[in-house]
Amino acid sequence: MKFKAAMIQMLVEGGRKSENLARAEARIAEAAAQGAALAVLPEALDLGWTHPTAREEAEPIPEGEASVRLSQAAARHDIHVCAGLTERDGDRVYNAAVLFDSQGKLVASHRKINELKIGHESYDPGTKLEVFSTELGAVGLMICADAFAVGEVLSNSLGYLGADIILSPCAWAVPADFDHERTPYGELWRRVYKPVARDFSLWILGVSNVGPLDAGPWAGRKCIGCSLAVNAEGIEIAEGPFGEDADVILYVDVETKERPARGCGWEEHWGEDIKQ
Repeated sequence: MKFKAAMIQMLVEGGRKSENLARAEARIAEAAAQGAALAVLPEALDLGWTHPTAREEAEPIPEGEASVRLSQAAARHDIHVCAGLTERDGDRVYNAAVLFDSQGKLVASHRKINELKIGHESYDPGTKLEVFSTELGAVGLMICADAFAVGEVLSNSLGYLGADIILSPCAWAVPADFDHERTPYGELWRRVYKPVARDFSLWILGVSNVGPLDAGPWAGRKCIGCSLAVNAEGIEIAEGPFGEDADVILYVDVETKERPARGCGWEEHWGEDIKQ
């Protein structure tokens, strides 16, 4: 399967849902006009990651305003849309990701499992990991820090479940005085993306927002982009620019292929006797 993906490294303003959704809609339209079949947007793009409004303003998926507007944008522009949203389910609030197909149907969703400790007051933990069959191939969803769960267990699990591509809305933040020239950002994500992509012959697209965090546990930090695409050989093929003002769209040509079967390799470790 070959298609163009748009990695939408957009500004997200804390607590400004209407403005963020309008910005997302405009970027989706731009991506579709450039021939993209898939638009991937950042984590918690509706309210901003760990913004205090999460507990009050989170909405259900797919009935809430954010879901409806993104679904309509997908259908209007004939493009798949993956995005991070703040989800309400009863008295619980989740850091969620969704994938709408090009007709606006919700075809995949995920609730972040490996949330940072500082995010625990904002979000409840997810409890399920799935791979979804779509027109683009088998898609796994994860969110930001899910990628560096101990031993990369979550992304590895998506590989064992058969994902051709992992989409990961993110919010990559650094202290206000971070020196990118002295310590270029992104080594953590290369370290956890590349081996999984190579070992399972799958693609990983991690897309971060940009802009300052003005409230919540990391107020004063800034989200800085550096969105990252790694292909099925474990090779980095695109990286977004660094900076709180680096609002851009990156385009990558994705090609998924039939993957080799995966197994635990017990024959090598235990020999034929285990079958007795």
